[in-house]
Amino acid sequence: MFTGKEREKEERSKGFNECCYSTSNNGGLNRNYSNGNWVSPGSPQPEKMRICETSSGLSQKWLGFSTSDDVSSGVEPQDADYCYIPSLDYELEGLILARVPRSEYWKLCFVNKRYLTLMKSGDLFHIRRKNGIKESSVFMSGIGESSWWAFDREFKSQQKLPNLQTDICFASGDKESFCAGTHLLVSGNEYEGPVIWRYELAMNKWFKGPSMITPRCLFASAMCGTFAFVAGGVGKDSNSLDCVVFDTAEKYDPERKIWESLPRMKMKRKLCSGCYMDNKFYVIGGQNEDGELTCGEFLDEGTNRWELIPDMLKDDPVLSCHSPPLVAVVNNELYALEASSNKLKVYVKSSNTWRQLGLAPVRADSSRGWGVAFKSLGDELLVIGASSGNCVAVYTCCPDPDAYELRWRLVNSDRNRLSQFILNCSVMVA
Repeated sequence: MFTGKEREKEERSKGFNECCYSTSNNGGLNRNYSNGNWVSPGSPQPEKMRICETSSGLSQKWLGFSTSDDVSSGVEPQDADYCYIPSLDYELEGLILARVPRSEYWKLCFVNKRYLTLMKSGDLFHIRRKNGIKESSVFMSGIGESSWWAFDREFKSQQKLPNLQTDICFASGDKESFCAGTHLLVSGNEYEGPVIWRYELAMNKWFKGPSMITPRCLFASAMCGTFAFVAGGVGKDSNSLDCVVFDTAEKYDPERKIWESLPRMKMKRKLCSGCYMDNKFYVIGGQNEDGELTCGEFLDEGTNRWELIPDMLKDDPVLSCHSPPLVAVVNNELYALEASSNKLKVYVKSSNTWRQLGLAPVRADSSRGWGVAFKSLGDELLVIGASSGNCVAVYTCCPDPDAYELRWRLVNSDRNRLSQFILNCSVMVA
């Protein structure tokens, strides 16, 4: 087991992040939270409003509102801990707040200090998880974008995440991303070597680490509950420092911030894809020193052993420089988007074959599968990419494995100024 470093000192701080807000002409409030904000597409030009920050001798901070007249007259901002709000039982209070949409959580910091502490400590997300309250959000990074963006499930609001304080090597290089609980993890390379940056939803901050036991890139990943699984990939051999393809696998625990070793796979593979289905971690396709792999395999946590699935992708056309397989699991059914033909298909477990479900509404074939996001979003499939006229669009559908063709719903047609080429996309369920 690999023991993670202690939480950074700044994570233990009870202080607030530096914030500023603006009021829209329609009376709404937009967030700019350490270079992150929630905005709605098509909102009128906002009018700026000043927010002050004060601190006590115990380094506890709180927010107060002030106007420009207040500042010029020397009026001190007031504590936002409103004493006239009736008291509730803490348990009942937590259950009520847990049912508030996550996109509204930033407003809690203006109610009182207890609400802010409840949110930033992560306790609110523990309450949600304990009571089966889940909400999906989509995190994306696109070409030409310097920041990550978070979108709600319907892509009606978006939040710009705080800037990642890394070097140009990491910022401009290839990266992999995946979610575990309320953590978004982004793996890449800095000048000093492989590194993982994690974004914590409750803190609205980026932190470095913990690194994998075996740092790697071009690996498969999947999420189950609050845990994340990775397998395969390519990296440096610990003995010779040569670049090698791995058969190792690991599991990340966001509560303890540690990585645990898993049994080795049957095959070494890179540029592979991962998913979680039937309580098993699947790794599909990829390449190794012998060329393209058409087999898949899965880890049964009950037996703690990998089982090989021969010829799982035997009918897929072989493309040069193609992306890892575009796969997603909805309701324990595995779906794939064929990068060469834009065909959607569902995996028939009993016969180890695939059944066609018609064409996808985006052009995955234009870049051999790169630049397209194909994910599960609760009980729906999500696909993001260029459609007709090279306009980037977002589509969802509730897939039926027995249907002849799926009915896609257009959720967004470039109104959020989405990047023309999606570099990374991950779905968080919390």
